[in-house]
Amino acid sequence: MTSERPLATVVLAAGKGKRMKDPGRAKVMFELNGKPMIHFVVDVAYSIAASRVIVIVGHQRETIMDYVRASHPDAEAVVQAEQRGTGHAVLQTKTTLENFQGDVLVLSGDVPLLTRTTLANLVRNHRETKAVATILTAEMENPRGYGRIIRNKDGSVLKIVEERDATAEEKAVREINSGIYVFEKEKLFDGLGHITPHNVQNEYYLTDVFEYFWRMKWNVSAIKASDEQEILGINTVEQLEAARAVLRGG
Repeated sequence: MTSERPLATVVLAAGKGKRMKDPGRAKVMFELNGKPMIHFVVDVAYSIAASRVIVIVGHQRETIMDYVRASHPDAEAVVQAEQRGTGHAVLQTKTTLENFQGDVLVLSGDVPLLTRTTLANLVRNHRETKAVATILTAEMENPRGYGRIIRNKDGSVLKIVEERDATAEEKAVREINSGIYVFEKEKLFDGLGHITPHNVQNEYYLTDVFEYFWRMKWNVSAIKASDEQEILGINTVEQLEAARAVLRGG
């Protein structure tokens, strides 16, 4: 993918993965087809010509960093010493990206089925719509548990509604937030400077930057993945097995 605007990719890989039933292993190091999940995510980041790939590590950081250094020597690592949410994680890259001018793609290290085509379409849509942020979404048969994407008449995003806050009408919406985003770098860090840990977990959520964007009346765009399986995160052993089946084509 070519563009005059550079692209940096941030991969969130600091979590413990408590539901994987193996506390001695970081979630992103569980394997699919003989390679850890993180391998597939870093691979797809480079496939769309990201000029920089930054992996945010925390739990089992040395193991992840050693693997990524060997598999993708150009990748960088940033430590999130204390896991305080996705917004806090991305904020750890502020110094690393201080002199970077361009767009920042945020991926999750536990979403290994994303394809180059989907991410290239996401970045292209972001630039064509001149959005400050663009959300990768998916149409799901059963969207229960996911934040819903509510759009304006012109197709831009009006809001993201978490299921617990959704009305009956909003719950009927089947377009969901995948947690994969691309941002204009300056606007991203501007937004991160305005979010607060207003929740029981005392965590900073990346999704809170969108509230700031909407207050500023900045354009937020969204594009659907062609296959909902691409955006599925792996949080359990069962989901890991399902992803293996997808890669096997069955």
